Amino acid sequence: MTTPIADHIPEHVPQDIVFSYDYHGDPRVTSDVHSSLQSIQNDAPPIFYTPKNGGHWVVSRFDEIKKVVEDYEVFSAKEMQIPRIENPPFFIPLNVDPPNNIPYRQALMPAFSPKSIKILEEKVRHWAATIIDDALAKGDGVDFVREVASVYPVSIFMELMGMPMDRLWEFRNLSEAFFSTNDQEKIHQLSGQIIMTMTEILEEKKANPSDDLMSHILNIKVKGEPISLGEMQNMCFLLFLGGMDTVANVTGYAFRHLSNMPELQKRLSENSADISKFTDEAIRMFGVISNPRIVAKDSNVFGINFKKDDMVLCLLPISGRDDRKNKNAHIFDIDRAKEDSNTLTFSSGPHMCIGSFLARSEIRILVEEWFKRVRKYEVVPGTELGFRMGFSLALTHLPLNFETV
Repeated sequence: MTTPIADHIPEHVPQDIVFSYDYHGDPRVTSDVHSSLQSIQNDAPPIFYTPKNGGHWVVSRFDEIKKVVEDYEVFSAKEMQIPRIENPPFFIPLNVDPPNNIPYRQALMPAFSPKSIKILEEKVRHWAATIIDDALAKGDGVDFVREVASVYPVSIFMELMGMPMDRLWEFRNLSEAFFSTNDQEKIHQLSGQIIMTMTEILEEKKANPSDDLMSHILNIKVKGEPISLGEMQNMCFLLFLGGMDTVANVTGYAFRHLSNMPELQKRLSENSADISKFTDEAIRMFGVISNPRIVAKDSNVFGINFKKDDMVLCLLPISGRDDRKNKNAHIFDIDRAKEDSNTLTFSSGPHMCIGSFLARSEIRILVEEWFKRVRKYEVVPGTELGFRMGFSLALTHLPLNFETV
């Protein structure tokens, strides 16, 4: 069902695929964000045009999203800001289309390979245990988002990068501010602040190198030549935003959902081997990052005429909820068949998230350590949960009552 449209629609957009949707704050979206977005997925065409935020296409179904994110010749990643702004943020290798992105990805991927993440597991488990113990020690409830989810993956990432740990909340607040605005002036101001911060740390690493990712970035070569300071800055910019925000937000939504499933809590507490299945299902159901693209050339795809410079938003967070791809897609089921577990939470193709192995490990280990200490928990009754929309979905808080083991 198409909502009434008052805004201008470009001539190449058929009226029957216009559907008004504001990804920064649609009135139909509630704190149960993913279910709300799924209802929009069900009501709107698989690909529709919204006049909001400067006007752009939205792709909400699995197969269509996969086609868009993999077809870089038509749907380029070189610009990813909706609405479009002057001098948009540039991330390496995310904004670099193949084949030019390959050397940058190859330079970073060893640090995020399954082998490397396996070696990190002891440190990851240490952070999970320490942060959960600190949060539970108060004994009178815990704000899971603020005290656990926002601290745990960020601590791991900062140690991996070699960032000063005493600046955790400074960095976390910068990331939250960046993802909370679509104002051009604020985006430029925050981008400059993040890049300046990363540059300061790079300069310190140059003087005092150590065994960390930022020291490694200083020595990356592409086609035999050292990369420029600008390339280093844009690479660190991307890693900063990904490391500060993504896992924290997936984990918040996953624990919020699990709070309403006491039988599953009991099962995970008694059968830790099932936690890997829980992790996979949480990633399918609660992705947080949407993926923008810009049309590189006039093209007809899916029977739709896309014009050069049209913006396209892929709703990766609900890709796994597509009932055309997965049976009973709206049901959280850790025992679902593999063929019904399809998701694009980490995207696909040449821009698939290089941190996906680390993300899975972080979520799994956090749940394991949580249920070593907590028998059951619930959201504090009467709590109205705040949330954030935009490119990165997030809960702003999650107060829990809990019973320890």
